[in-house]
Amino acid sequence: MTPPNQQGYEKVVIVTRKTALDELVERFQMKGQAKFYLKRAGQNFDVVEEGHEEYQEALHDIRRQIPSEVKVQTIDRAFLPQFTFHPTDMVITVGPDGLVANVAKYLEGQPIIAVNPDPDQIDGVLLPVQVHQVEQVVANVQKGRALFKSMTMAEAKLNDGQRLLAVNDVFVGTRTHTSARYRIQVGGHSEDQSSSGIIVSTGVGSTGWLQSIYAGAAGVVAACGGSWPNVPDGGRLPWDTNRLMYSVREPFPSKTTGTSLVFGTVTPQQPLVITSLMADGGVVFSDGIERDYLAFNRGATLTIGIAPHQTFLAMP
Repeated sequence: MTPPNQQGYEKVVIVTRKTALDELVERFQMKGQAKFYLKRAGQNFDVVEEGHEEYQEALHDIRRQIPSEVKVQTIDRAFLPQFTFHPTDMVITVGPDGLVANVAKYLEGQPIIAVNPDPDQIDGVLLPVQVHQVEQVVANVQKGRALFKSMTMAEAKLNDGQRLLAVNDVFVGTRTHTSARYRIQVGGHSEDQSSSGIIVSTGVGSTGWLQSIYAGAAGVVAACGGSWPNVPDGGRLPWDTNRLMYSVREPFPSKTTGTSLVFGTVTPQQPLVITSLMADGGVVFSDGIERDYLAFNRGATLTIGIAPHQTFLAMP
């Protein structure tokens, strides 16, 4: 698949993130004070400073490669919730992988040029573009001849209209380590449950949190004398798959709670519906960003399915 707008991009929006040095200076007000703090803690300030300089150099190099006639706007990811992307925007993210997930939730099909600013330090699973390739990739996108890798996203929508998008996964549970209480419904079946929460993963997320769930389940099965089934490709899904996988964490069987719906598939025809049975403390968040959550307390019903649009990564 390709982005809905294949030509006619009017502006490049560069999304950045604070470096470790930026965060330290923000905390201690002055660079010298931050340096003093790290040295007293036995940490190497030079490494932090070098990382900051390398990131700034990468940003400078990226800006230099954008044609002078193209409008450019740079924003920090902290301002994403207040920023409005235009349909004719082309977006450049400058690492790490989490930044792509942050940005994708605010787009509606605009292409992302995901740049890895430091391949020696960042794995960059979602960052196919190197700094020196930006000029060519931007030109390809502008001329409508770029290749794209599409990513299916999950959508979590409450009955009051609030919603979250997820590139990797959605978590439904509590803010603390107490048990979450809810009613789960999928494929015409439902039951009340008490658990440590529910994870719903996309194809991209199937290489992350979901793999940890598989590993834990395999360890338990092996310890009990059983054998783990041979799951195709280790349970990893294509990025553009039309399904999601849900898994219930540590479900507790009791007189009033069941454990029959603990793992399965979510499709466009079969969404996952969860009704909160918690007085307070229930939350829904995506991609590991706990501070950006939806309250999920008694009276709230959540429907998780496939998002109406995909994310498009421009390839070099």
